[in-house]
Amino acid sequence: MSKKQRKYSSEFKICVIMDMREHHLGYRETVRKYWDVSQGQEENYKNIVKRWERIFLEEGAEGLMKEHRGKSNTSSRRGRPPKPDRKVEEDLIAENQRLRMEIEYLKKLSALVLAEEQKNGKKQK
Repeated sequence: MSKKQRKYSSEFKICVIMDMREHHLGYRETVRKYWDVSQGQEENYKNIVKRWERIFLEEGAEGLMKEHRGKSNTSSRRGRPPKPDRKVEEDLIAENQRLRMEIEYLKKLSALVLAEEQKNGKKQK
């Protein structure tokens, strides 16, 4: 027994989600309002509405206009992140070196100031 998936228009999806949110309807109430289904099918439609709402909250109305069925291109999500451009990498290395030099300079300055304070503190006594 094959399960036939219906394709709903993006306008319908947005209408359902906006109506649900404006009138503070629950998932079951929304399903009963837009579909004439039996108790057994209600859970499936409830999951559809939940998915639409999640997409709406994450991506906005534009997200409901995109096709979300089927396998997405997961190759970009797995494994190591792509290496940054050579110029970006060089800039980051240079900034890192500057920051390390600044830290060393501040440490030495702090040590000199502390030594000077200790030296002056001993003479005042």
